[in-house]
Amino acid sequence: MWSRLREFGDAELAGLILPRALVIEHSAVPAVTGHKGALRTPEFASLAAEVARVETGPGFARPVFIHGDDGAPVGPFSARSIDAFVNAFGLPAAGAAAAEAPRELRRDFDPAPRHQRFFKEMEGHVQLLLQRSEHVRDQAFLHRVMPELADNKWSTEPRHPTHPPEKFVAGAKAYRERFWTEGMGRFDEPLQPFGARTRKVAESAQWTAYDVVLDVFPELFAWGLLVVPKDLASGERRPVVVCQHGRNGLPRNLLDGNTTGYQNVAARLAERGFITFAPHNLYRGEDRYRWLSRKANTVKATLFSFILAQHDQILRWLGTLPFVDANRIAFYGLSYGGETAVRVPPILEKYCLSICSGDFNQWTRKVAATDQPFSFMRTIEWEMPYWNLGQTFDYAEMSYLMLPRPFMVERGHLDRVGRDQWVAHEYGKVRWLYAQLGLADRTTIEFFQGGHSMRSEGTFDFLHQHLNWPKRPAP
Repeated sequence: MWSRLREFGDAELAGLILPRALVIEHSAVPAVTGHKGALRTPEFASLAAEVARVETGPGFARPVFIHGDDGAPVGPFSARSIDAFVNAFGLPAAGAAAAEAPRELRRDFDPAPRHQRFFKEMEGHVQLLLQRSEHVRDQAFLHRVMPELADNKWSTEPRHPTHPPEKFVAGAKAYRERFWTEGMGRFDEPLQPFGARTRKVAESAQWTAYDVVLDVFPELFAWGLLVVPKDLASGERRPVVVCQHGRNGLPRNLLDGNTTGYQNVAARLAERGFITFAPHNLYRGEDRYRWLSRKANTVKATLFSFILAQHDQILRWLGTLPFVDANRIAFYGLSYGGETAVRVPPILEKYCLSICSGDFNQWTRKVAATDQPFSFMRTIEWEMPYWNLGQTFDYAEMSYLMLPRPFMVERGHLDRVGRDQWVAHEYGKVRWLYAQLGLADRTTIEFFQGGHSMRSEGTFDFLHQHLNWPKRPAP
């Protein structure tokens, strides 16, 4: 119920029914415990207070509130509630309920096939909307910002002139704000002073690693691992690569976890002379972060509302360090970290570059397609749907917001989060737009023979190139 609690509690919803008749019955709810959520009968005092909040206009009758003696629940479908309901039609009291419940008198009637047809009709309708959503997104964003790009006719010209990128970059600003506010959710609270706390946690011949904790909001902090090369010269400012873990990961996975997926990239990049920072993101501890996401949705927020605030504070703090070049802070994330790569850097422009590894996809189909085994419709990741992204921002549109900054995708052929053809289709739109704006040299995709991991070859070259940092021999 996206954003509902910002405007509507039960009292406000009841007010939308008035002046029509409304009967509210305090009835017992079947108890559900030992599950991901608990369901129990609300306390009478809480229910009575909400009923009292219902606002009525002149001449409006208040809702009829049915409850038992001393606040005990009644019903459901108590005789008093049924009488109040039929009285609203101007009819006499219904009288005593029948002793026997109605029963099906038709012979050989099976409702299951009808139910299945009904369900398949709805499924087919939604799947058709998914197929058409790509065109809706084009009309809503790309073709509205630059209508001249809508006419993509076949041509025999060996080279067409490109369009200056300034118009698109300026027009995309409003969409960046929309993506942040309406897609990911944005908290209105001001960021706290940094209150930075650090401690040394690891060291090698080439670098020193520190745990860093920063205040974000009174109830929220950011935590990460800062890795500083030991050969920093006095007064030197170097580029930073923010290395982001995936689901159920930790910052140390990227430093010395020795996992196939992460390849110790935070340490390896530090050995190449980069400063690195590995933040901790919230998607850890099944299913607790999903509960947080569900509750956040009701106040127009998502997991990324928290993550964006944390990264915003991290970027501000990194920019204050005397050995950091604040204009050269890049992002490189795998899996859920790759999901972060197309949600956080497109919004936070202090990131000068982004690399999405092991995640780039046709997001709308990935979330809601029912014909693919890797769709989120068939996994435990029920927090993945976001409000209205299918008609506004898939991965191409999110990546458009990176312009004119460099953007790269890293994709293993055997990565089961998607299919190469899906990834290539969506990335093709990104590459096409960069090319039309004369920026084709700022984006690339690397396919490799591997799975869900950071290959860290072409991506390292991309970082050296666009962060203007010379390559060093491997240690």
